Amino acid sequence: MSARSVTVSATALLGAAALLLPLSPARAAEDSARPLVMAHRGASAYAPENTLAAVDRAAALGVDWVENDVQRTRDGELVVLHDDSLQRTTDVEEVFPDRAPWKVKDFTAAEIARLDAGSWFGPAYAGARVPTLEQFVHRVERHRQKLLLEIKNPRLYPGIERQIVKVLGDEGWLDRRHVRDRLIVQSFSADSVRTVHDLRPAVKTGFLGTPPVADLPAYAAFTDQINPSYGSLTAGYVAAVHAFKGVHGKPLEVCTWTVNDAAAARRVAGFGVDGIITNAPDVVRDAVRG
Repeated sequence: MSARSVTVSATALLGAAALLLPLSPARAAEDSARPLVMAHRGASAYAPENTLAAVDRAAALGVDWVENDVQRTRDGELVVLHDDSLQRTTDVEEVFPDRAPWKVKDFTAAEIARLDAGSWFGPAYAGARVPTLEQFVHRVERHRQKLLLEIKNPRLYPGIERQIVKVLGDEGWLDRRHVRDRLIVQSFSADSVRTVHDLRPAVKTGFLGTPPVADLPAYAAFTDQINPSYGSLTAGYVAAVHAFKGVHGKPLEVCTWTVNDAAAARRVAGFGVDGIITNAPDVVRDAVRG
């Protein structure tokens, strides 16, 4: 073998070995310091929100975390939809013109399954459906993604927390692998977050809002995250939240929403947030990772 061949072979072997080696401590620390990027209602800047197409688009962009919203139908099915009305994101007015104000809780799952949840966004998505929670988690699992699940309007759906926990358990999302680093349940309702913690203490939870610093010890008794709107956020508030330990003994985290442009992403990343929830996850990812 020539000297040149030996050099080329050695270089190739070193390159292959480098792919197998773990990150250096400095590189690992750098990556861990970057905020997580979470696709709001899926990659909802590019596909109709809370649909399977939005999950697929997030996966195509290489985004690990997907956020969704869960509500309940008249016959007790959990569906993934942001509004408590079907009017904005489906053709419900055309299909059921005499059923105003078209509340989710007034329709059966079979009726909702008939609706087009994609055409409002663009003709390429005509025929997209409102997914059930089971369908949504199946798609997230298929892509090996992670789920930030928001319980929407829990006051409208008594007992929805227990039902969500049951579905997650039935679908295999409450095993150690998922609970450790692939699932967070959040809500604007402190009572709802507390209920989830009481039902499944191992599950990571988040409270959506900006509670006063003086109230943070009370929230830390049942949650792991304080997740405010980015418009209300300051570096001082993030530092104050981080000073408290959450219910699982680790510093409270901050995941902020909904950040859709590079300048805002860099600003909140500079505050030290742990996660950024965004409709445009590629834009935010590129901004915070340079």
